[in-house]
Amino acid sequence: MLPRSGGASKAIAPQGKSRSSEAESVPAQVPSEWVGTAVAVQANFYRIRLDCELPNELESSDRAPDFLCTCRSRLKKIGQTAIVGDRVLISELDWVERRGVITRVFPRHSELQRPPIANAAQILLMFALEEPTLDVWQLSRFLVTAEATSLTPRLCLNKQDLIAPKQQQQWQKRLQQWGYDPIFVSVATQQGISQVAQQLDRKISVVAGPSGVGKSSLINLLIPNVELRTGGVSGKLQRGCHTTRHVELFELPAGGLLADSPGFNKPDLSCDPEDLAAYFPEARQRLARGQCQFSNCLHRDEPHCAVRGDWERYEHYLKFLEEAIARQEARQKMPDEESSLKLKIKGSGRQSYEPKLESKKYRRRSRRLRHQHLQQFYEEEDWE
Repeated sequence: MLPRSGGASKAIAPQGKSRSSEAESVPAQVPSEWVGTAVAVQANFYRIRLDCELPNELESSDRAPDFLCTCRSRLKKIGQTAIVGDRVLISELDWVERRGVITRVFPRHSELQRPPIANAAQILLMFALEEPTLDVWQLSRFLVTAEATSLTPRLCLNKQDLIAPKQQQQWQKRLQQWGYDPIFVSVATQQGISQVAQQLDRKISVVAGPSGVGKSSLINLLIPNVELRTGGVSGKLQRGCHTTRHVELFELPAGGLLADSPGFNKPDLSCDPEDLAAYFPEARQRLARGQCQFSNCLHRDEPHCAVRGDWERYEHYLKFLEEAIARQEARQKMPDEESSLKLKIKGSGRQSYEPKLESKKYRRRSRRLRHQHLQQFYEEEDWE
């Protein structure tokens, strides 16, 4: 765990510490600057894992090889901050306390906004086939959200031991028609875990999906020394219990880093309406065979449309398109979307934006202001 920002500032900058003992423990050939990866971020502290192995003189079996760092104020002034997965340069290393300062953040190959992760290569979407029962609408929403990123989506379906082999074959055929080749696993019986490990080998991967489908349990199997806290499924709502609170990268035994993202049930579809069709593999296949008549075709009722047709997720596309259009129109009417609109999610999962009430207009004035107005009123009456 990273320390809280309240009382750890004194330990970060040990200015009064004796430098003689530290200099004696550090060999002369050790460079003053090191490159590493941010594996965890909390408040203003960053846990950095160095790329290279430490010299034998600096190895210590009783402490982790990570360094606890702060970000140089110059980077904050230019609006540059580090997130999990960033490649950074650290200096001013304290080899005794394993502290340092981030002096540079290298350019990112990719970036996720939610959860904030840099330089990831793929997203492992994990769902449960049963307990809770797989919801095709929710699965489709997650897949579209993953396609909207620059990462490669991988689909992993847990709890295969709870369904019959015939049902598994039906799901595999159905999802292959969607354009995905799922990996069927069972965390309880450890089936298919080796196949998942091969997909994650030597890459930065993000595990995402609804709460309670077994993400943390899968990571505990892939990385035995992590021991993440896991939660069950609520009996009333048949939804997972949220357990992950912050984003952190864990090192896989065979190489690569894995991020367990905080669970959420309804990811946002923040893409533009014109781009939505590109996030459906079925639509991409149809566009590869033939182009639509109009370049700005939204694939609804336009004539000579190459996408519109009899494919299973076309209904999903139309509903997601309505959400994207509504969001775009609301954004045009309200430039400051975050402060002027509030998101409403109905039971069916459909999202809509409504204007927020003017808080100052409906807020009761404070007692201090009322007393000031009364005092001013009495002074004006006495003066007259």
